[in-house]
Amino acid sequence: MDGSGAVNERVPEAAGFIDATLQNEGAWYRAEDVESRVGGALGSYGSSVGAVRGTVRDAGTKFKDLGHDDVTALASLLWGRPGPGRLPIYERRLAAVVLLQSRVSLLRHSDLTRLEGFIRTAQNGELVDALIADVVGPLLQGLGGSDRQRADVVITRWHQDPDDALRRAARLIASQGTDLPSISGKRNRARG
Repeated sequence: MDGSGAVNERVPEAAGFIDATLQNEGAWYRAEDVESRVGGALGSYGSSVGAVRGTVRDAGTKFKDLGHDDVTALASLLWGRPGPGRLPIYERRLAAVVLLQSRVSLLRHSDLTRLEGFIRTAQNGELVDALIADVVGPLLQGLGGSDRQRADVVITRWHQDPDDALRRAARLIASQGTDLPSISGKRNRARG
Protein backbone atom coordinates (compact mmCIF):
# COMPACT_ATOMS: atom_id res chain seq x y z
CA MET A 1 0.00 0.00 0.00
CA ASP A 2 1.24 3.48 -0.73
CA GLY A 3 0.76 6.41 1.63
CA SER A 4 -2.56 7.37 0.02
CA GLY A 5 -4.30 4.20 1.22
CA ALA A 6 -4.62 2.84 -2.34
CA VAL A 7 -4.29 -0.89 -2.81
CA ASN A 8 -0.98 -2.01 -4.24
CA GLU A 9 -1.06 -2.38 -8.02
CA ARG A 10 0.59 -5.78 -7.61
CA VAL A 11 -2.53 -7.26 -6.00
CA PRO A 12 -4.11 -8.24 -9.36
CA GLU A 13 -0.71 -9.61 -10.43
CA ALA A 14 -0.58 -11.72 -7.25
CA ALA A 15 -4.12 -12.98 -7.88
CA GLY A 16 -3.15 -13.91 -11.45
CA PHE A 17 -0.04 -15.72 -10.22
CA ILE A 18 -2.06 -17.74 -7.70
CA ASP A 19 -4.82 -18.53 -10.21
CA ALA A 20 -2.43 -19.65 -12.96
CA THR A 21 -0.38 -21.77 -10.55
CA LEU A 22 -3.48 -23.47 -9.14
CA GLN A 23 -4.69 -24.26 -12.66
CA ASN A 24 -1.28 -25.73 -13.54
CA GLU A 25 -1.29 -27.86 -10.38
CA GLY A 26 -4.78 -29.24 -11.04
CA ALA A 27 -5.85 -32.73 -12.01
CA TRP A 28 -9.16 -33.61 -13.66
CA TYR A 29 -9.95 -36.47 -11.26
CA ARG A 30 -9.55 -34.23 -8.19
CA ALA A 31 -11.62 -31.52 -9.90
CA GLU A 32 -14.44 -34.00 -10.53
CA ASP A 33 -14.28 -35.16 -6.90
CA VAL A 34 -14.44 -31.61 -5.52
CA GLU A 35 -17.22 -30.55 -7.89
CA SER A 36 -19.34 -33.58 -6.95
CA ARG A 37 -18.64 -33.00 -3.24
CA VAL A 38 -19.77 -29.35 -3.39
CA GLY A 39 -22.83 -30.16 -5.51
CA GLY A 40 -22.08 -27.94 -8.48
CA ALA A 41 -22.07 -24.72 -6.43
CA LEU A 42 -18.33 -24.23 -7.02
CA GLY A 43 -15.97 -25.12 -9.81
CA SER A 44 -12.62 -26.78 -9.21
CA TYR A 45 -9.19 -26.79 -10.76
CA GLY A 46 -8.35 -30.07 -9.04
CA SER A 47 -5.34 -28.69 -7.14
CA SER A 48 -4.33 -30.53 -3.98
CA VAL A 49 -4.47 -28.83 -0.59
CA GLY A 50 -0.67 -29.00 -0.51
CA ALA A 51 -0.49 -27.22 -3.87
CA VAL A 52 -2.83 -24.50 -2.59
CA ARG A 53 -0.71 -23.97 0.53
CA GLY A 54 2.51 -23.99 -1.46
CA THR A 55 1.14 -21.55 -4.01
CA VAL A 56 0.10 -19.09 -1.32
CA ARG A 57 3.51 -19.46 0.33
CA ASP A 58 5.24 -18.81 -3.02
CA ALA A 59 3.02 -15.78 -3.65
CA GLY A 60 3.97 -14.44 -0.22
CA THR A 61 7.64 -14.73 -1.16
CA LYS A 62 7.16 -13.17 -4.59
CA PHE A 63 4.85 -10.35 -3.41
CA LYS A 64 6.41 -9.41 -0.05
CA ASP A 65 5.18 -5.83 0.16
CA LEU A 66 1.49 -6.57 0.68
CA GLY A 67 -0.03 -4.78 3.68
CA HIS A 68 -3.42 -5.15 5.34
CA ASP A 69 -5.51 -3.59 2.56
CA ASP A 70 -3.58 -5.52 -0.08
CA VAL A 71 -4.05 -8.86 1.69
CA THR A 72 -7.78 -8.34 2.19
CA ALA A 73 -8.19 -7.14 -1.42
CA LEU A 74 -6.27 -10.18 -2.69
CA ALA A 75 -8.44 -12.48 -0.57
CA SER A 76 -11.55 -10.87 -2.07
CA LEU A 77 -10.21 -11.29 -5.61
CA LEU A 78 -9.51 -14.95 -4.96
CA TRP A 79 -12.92 -15.46 -3.34
CA GLY A 80 -14.74 -13.98 -6.32
CA ARG A 81 -15.42 -15.47 -9.72
CA PRO A 82 -12.40 -15.94 -12.00
CA GLY A 83 -14.32 -14.38 -14.87
CA PRO A 84 -17.78 -13.34 -16.02
CA GLY A 85 -20.24 -16.22 -16.16
CA ARG A 86 -17.89 -18.63 -14.39
CA LEU A 87 -18.45 -20.36 -11.09
CA PRO A 88 -16.31 -19.43 -8.10
CA ILE A 89 -13.42 -21.90 -7.76
CA TYR A 90 -13.01 -23.99 -4.62
CA GLU A 91 -9.18 -23.87 -4.66
CA ARG A 92 -9.13 -20.08 -5.13
CA ARG A 93 -11.39 -19.75 -2.09
CA LEU A 94 -9.21 -22.13 -0.12
CA ALA A 95 -6.19 -20.02 -1.17
CA ALA A 96 -7.98 -16.94 0.20
CA VAL A 97 -8.42 -18.73 3.54
CA VAL A 98 -4.77 -19.82 3.59
CA LEU A 99 -3.66 -16.29 2.72
CA LEU A 100 -5.73 -14.77 5.53
CA GLN A 101 -4.52 -17.45 7.93
CA SER A 102 -0.90 -16.67 7.07
CA ARG A 103 -1.49 -12.95 7.63
CA VAL A 104 -4.02 -13.08 10.48
CA SER A 105 -1.81 -10.76 12.54
CA LEU A 106 -2.63 -7.99 10.04
CA LEU A 107 -6.39 -8.43 10.41
CA ARG A 108 -8.62 -6.12 12.46
CA HIS A 109 -12.03 -6.45 14.09
CA SER A 110 -13.47 -4.48 11.16
CA ASP A 111 -12.45 -7.34 8.84
CA LEU A 112 -15.23 -9.45 10.32
CA THR A 113 -17.58 -7.78 7.81
CA ARG A 114 -15.56 -9.16 4.89
CA LEU A 115 -15.28 -12.55 6.59
CA GLU A 116 -19.05 -12.52 7.14
CA GLY A 117 -19.50 -12.05 3.40
CA PHE A 118 -17.15 -14.97 2.74
CA ILE A 119 -19.09 -17.19 5.15
CA ARG A 120 -22.42 -16.22 3.58
CA THR A 121 -21.18 -17.07 0.10
CA ALA A 122 -18.94 -20.06 0.92
CA GLN A 123 -21.48 -22.60 -0.35
CA ASN A 124 -19.39 -25.25 1.36
CA GLY A 125 -19.09 -26.31 5.00
CA GLU A 126 -15.39 -27.14 4.63
CA LEU A 127 -14.65 -23.53 3.68
CA VAL A 128 -16.75 -22.22 6.58
CA ASP A 129 -14.91 -24.51 9.00
CA ALA A 130 -11.56 -23.34 7.64
CA LEU A 131 -12.55 -19.67 7.88
CA ILE A 132 -13.68 -20.09 11.48
CA ALA A 133 -10.80 -22.28 12.69
CA ASP A 134 -7.97 -20.71 10.75
CA VAL A 135 -8.98 -17.05 10.42
CA VAL A 136 -11.88 -15.88 12.62
CA GLY A 137 -10.76 -17.83 15.69
CA PRO A 138 -7.16 -16.59 15.66
CA LEU A 139 -8.39 -13.07 14.84
CA LEU A 140 -10.71 -13.09 17.87
CA GLN A 141 -7.99 -14.51 20.10
CA GLY A 142 -5.69 -11.65 19.13
CA LEU A 143 -8.21 -8.92 19.95
CA GLY A 144 -8.49 -7.14 23.26
CA GLY A 145 -10.40 -4.31 24.87
CA SER A 146 -12.92 -2.41 22.79
CA ASP A 147 -11.90 -4.22 19.58
CA ARG A 148 -12.85 -7.55 21.16
CA GLN A 149 -16.13 -6.09 22.44
CA ARG A 150 -16.99 -4.87 18.93
CA ALA A 151 -16.11 -8.29 17.50
CA ASP A 152 -18.26 -10.04 20.13
CA VAL A 153 -21.24 -7.88 19.08
CA VAL A 154 -20.76 -9.08 15.50
CA ILE A 155 -20.50 -12.74 16.51
CA THR A 156 -23.60 -12.39 18.73
CA ARG A 157 -25.48 -10.96 15.74
CA TRP A 158 -24.42 -13.99 13.69
CA HIS A 159 -26.28 -16.24 16.16
CA GLN A 160 -29.55 -14.50 15.19
CA ASP A 161 -28.91 -14.16 11.45
CA PRO A 162 -31.30 -15.93 9.06
CA ASP A 163 -28.31 -17.27 7.09
CA ASP A 164 -27.61 -20.90 8.05
CA ALA A 165 -23.87 -20.61 7.39
CA LEU A 166 -23.49 -17.63 9.74
CA ARG A 167 -25.48 -19.30 12.50
CA ARG A 168 -23.32 -22.42 12.02
CA ALA A 169 -20.18 -20.26 12.22
CA ALA A 170 -21.43 -18.61 15.41
CA ARG A 171 -22.17 -22.04 16.93
CA LEU A 172 -18.67 -23.26 16.06
CA ILE A 173 -17.15 -20.19 17.71
CA ALA A 174 -19.35 -20.55 20.79
CA SER A 175 -18.69 -24.29 21.10
CA GLN A 176 -14.95 -23.73 21.15
CA GLY A 177 -14.80 -20.52 23.16
CA THR A 178 -11.36 -19.08 22.58
CA ASP A 179 -9.81 -22.49 21.84
CA LEU A 180 -10.67 -22.88 18.17
CA PRO A 181 -7.83 -25.07 16.88
CA SER A 182 -9.89 -28.18 17.66
CA ILE A 183 -12.32 -27.19 14.87
CA SER A 184 -9.43 -27.37 12.44
CA GLY A 185 -8.35 -30.71 13.87
CA LYS A 186 -11.86 -32.14 13.48
CA ARG A 187 -12.00 -30.83 9.92
CA ASN A 188 -8.64 -32.34 9.02
CA ARG A 189 -9.56 -35.74 10.48
CA ALA A 190 -12.85 -35.70 8.55
CA ARG A 191 -11.04 -35.01 5.27
CA GLY A 192 -8.15 -37.33 5.77
